[in-house]
Amino acid sequence: MFDAIVVGSGISGGWAAMELCKRGLKTLMIERGRQLLHGDYPNANKNDWELPNHNELTLMDKVESPIQTLNPFMSQANRHLWIKDQDGEYLQTKPFHWFRGDHVGGRSLMWGRQCYRLSDIDFESNLRNGVGVDWPIRYADIEPWYDYVEKFIGVSGSKLGIDHLPDGIFLPPMKLNKLEREIQNKLREEYSNRFLTIGRAANITKDHQGRPACQNRNRCSRGCPLGSYFSTQSSTLPVANSTGNLTLKTDAVVQSVVYDDRMEKAIGVRFYNRATSETETIKSKIIFINASTLGSTSILLNSKSNRFPNGLGNDSGQLGKNLMDHHYNVGAIGTTSKYKEFIHNSNRPNVVYLPRFRNLTGRTQRPYVGGFAYQGGASRIGWRRPINAAEYGASYKNAATEFGDWQFSLMGYGECLPYESNRVELNPNKKDKFGMPLLDVSAQWGKNEHSMRVDMQNDAVEMLERVGLDNVTGFNDVCVMGANNHEMGTARMGKQPNTSVLNKWNQIHAVKNVFVTDGACMTSSACQNPSLTYMALTARAANFAVDELNKQNI
Repeated sequence: MFDAIVVGSGISGGWAAMELCKRGLKTLMIERGRQLLHGDYPNANKNDWELPNHNELTLMDKVESPIQTLNPFMSQANRHLWIKDQDGEYLQTKPFHWFRGDHVGGRSLMWGRQCYRLSDIDFESNLRNGVGVDWPIRYADIEPWYDYVEKFIGVSGSKLGIDHLPDGIFLPPMKLNKLEREIQNKLREEYSNRFLTIGRAANITKDHQGRPACQNRNRCSRGCPLGSYFSTQSSTLPVANSTGNLTLKTDAVVQSVVYDDRMEKAIGVRFYNRATSETETIKSKIIFINASTLGSTSILLNSKSNRFPNGLGNDSGQLGKNLMDHHYNVGAIGTTSKYKEFIHNSNRPNVVYLPRFRNLTGRTQRPYVGGFAYQGGASRIGWRRPINAAEYGASYKNAATEFGDWQFSLMGYGECLPYESNRVELNPNKKDKFGMPLLDVSAQWGKNEHSMRVDMQNDAVEMLERVGLDNVTGFNDVCVMGANNHEMGTARMGKQPNTSVLNKWNQIHAVKNVFVTDGACMTSSACQNPSLTYMALTARAANFAVDELNKQNI
């Protein structure tokens, strides 16, 4: 028997295991996928021309995995890190893109590394706007844990001094290029509330926690053998291993949490062992479910007992509902003929960020609630520019060797409201190869998101025109939910057991020794990248769990 079981080894699972091990608990981390050791990144140092199909996905890739290959971050260099569709079956009553990686570290190896804190505007949004339920915490509750996480993972960035995007503990920022600096200054002149800054990224810019500074190769999605960005392999797992308290079990697909009706608590987990093709049960005192938003929810829904016939802790009926993502693929792009003496931005693995500026105070005057932010950047248009030109000959070949104009783009990332109708549920009649009922997803953007997108495009166009860019063009390509890789909300935190699944400590209301701290716990989505919040909530919950265990309260 273990003191603790952590289901999942991604961003939040790695944090849970590290914190529990550091506090002295004998901890089992269970990963459904294969072992993947730090440094086992075969394409990290290869050039595009050394990879199949010049690093482009093939038609066969797309036929084999029509969903996974829609991920814009997938290439030949990291194709092996993403599952094949057949290995991650699920149903879609309404379209939803579920991108997954079955290996130790999960998506911590492939994430975008953008790290932004939520503020009280975000924690109070549901209450203020009359949607969903109120968060059971406020910024003051999580602020010290944001500090704690940032000090460990290393976040490079610049301080802005604005309340709605709290500053953190930053390593030196990456540099803006010439055009980005000009646009930053012009936006400051044109607007009082729009602040262009370098992205806050979990790429370290100086040696930190025994890891060397980022080399600006921009190959992060392949895995970084230097460990210059945060991942389970480079950061949390080594610390957990160093305590001597961690046991890692791979190729173990957790099917359910085992609940004891007499003891009124969870006593372990049941899983399918890929190596033996048998189902096994392992017991523990506390359990952290960190299998990703939909993975965790699937496990909880499948954890049925006499006490919980509709899924573990599902007294409220909210388990599986309120699925959210961030909507994007909307904004503007423009060009300039200036700065042709500057060629590129040194392969910086980071974006520029323009924080939310809509609906910050009082009653909104917009036809939607919530807000959005922008990410983007400037770069030279390269040799691919003349590919589709109706030209040929020596002049055409010479033109293809020259860089084109500079271009600058802003892409919006918008908040999504928690709609009960956006939900996941288990199909009782269809199972995957591990004996799990298939998850059926049904989700779509609402009127609020579509209304917001009008401003997301128009505001971007207006800003790029006012800073003097040429050929400014707006775009609004509505994406399917899940496409942004920020799925969240299906086991939400809340104050009342009859309207939520988890309390303010990420405990299941009615099962105090089970915690959920991945994206499933989110009560609202805000518009910021959410992974930093997952990490802070996980560290907070894990330390609370150990304290409660020591007090024999769970």
